[in-house]
Amino acid sequence: MGLGPRIHNSKGKLVGNGWFATNQFSLEVIFHNRMKQYRCLTNDSSLASAIFVPFYAGLDVGRYLWDYSTSVRDASPLELVKWLSRRPEWKAMWGRDHFLVGGRIAWDFRRLTDNNSDWGSKLMFLPESKNMTLLSIESGSWNNEQAIPYPTYFHPSKDSEVFEWQRRMRNRKRRYLFSFAGAPRSDSKDNIRDMIINQCRSSAACKLVSCYNGAKKCDDPLNVMKVFEASVFCLQPSGDSYTRRSTFDSILAGCIPVFFHPGSAYVQYLWHFPNTPSKYSVFISENDIKDQKAIINETLLRIPKHQVVAMRKEVIRLIPRVIYANPMAPRLETVEDAFDIAVKGMLDKVAKIRRDMKEGKDPGVAFSELNGRKFDMPAG
Repeated sequence: MGLGPRIHNSKGKLVGNGWFATNQFSLEVIFHNRMKQYRCLTNDSSLASAIFVPFYAGLDVGRYLWDYSTSVRDASPLELVKWLSRRPEWKAMWGRDHFLVGGRIAWDFRRLTDNNSDWGSKLMFLPESKNMTLLSIESGSWNNEQAIPYPTYFHPSKDSEVFEWQRRMRNRKRRYLFSFAGAPRSDSKDNIRDMIINQCRSSAACKLVSCYNGAKKCDDPLNVMKVFEASVFCLQPSGDSYTRRSTFDSILAGCIPVFFHPGSAYVQYLWHFPNTPSKYSVFISENDIKDQKAIINETLLRIPKHQVVAMRKEVIRLIPRVIYANPMAPRLETVEDAFDIAVKGMLDKVAKIRRDMKEGKDPGVAFSELNGRKFDMPAG
């Protein structure tokens, strides 16, 4: 089902049996199995509000990212769109009501050239794909992409497990002001990871979980969650890309995320996060870190206590919105999880496109146009 090996409830630290060592790139499988449980499926495509395409785009390209030709990487995407475009349901909206899930970041599906040295596949640059929507763990700069949460370690089977976990996180004593789990990026001059690690090491209020090559602490879900549960703030700088799975692990632990670039969350998870970032997070510009204008410890200590309490309350409220329920169990009764919210968001999007088309407003190329300013850093 994509959940990974089960984590046994060590010394009662966890709630229920819904904990798994879930790989961060397994979302396609989890989403597909949740979709099989969806209450409003129909076998009559003419009645469908939207069409889900169960193609494992990330798992497919992940097999061929290194030392394979572009023709190998593009073989399955080309076969897919050829098959889809011949289906009768395609002609209803020429694919604009179709969506698929990418378990890797969207950049992995947008190769610009046919040079073998270029990264990824060109799945989302194919003519047919420009009319579909990609839901991925990190979106790029195109309007037919939407980011949805990375999978966490928690996949509850009952509403009560969610509520009990939220209660525990509210009552958790947090002895660290802030923490960071990650590895440096010494080969990247623009990355601030090294500076953040140095600031963490120099502060008695910070807990560092080092994820260097060969380090096992970051591969242990219990160890990572233990640190996040004991921290007031969790640092979430960019890594190989803008976003991190760690953001969702920290929210699950009731730890307030600290971001350094708007591309890490604010322009990404628009369906799942509040549109007022200060309600659930702290922003420190990465430029201020580079220019040594911001000391993380001092910045966080200046935040009034009542504001910290309010942010933690909001973060814990967000927990159901960033988890994917266990597809092996009956559906949650009252809790809407990340899957539910993603499907609702997709249905609303298709409904708007359908209305526009009926009014003669053909989305055309604009449906997949480039938003070149999406990842701009705020001024000042």
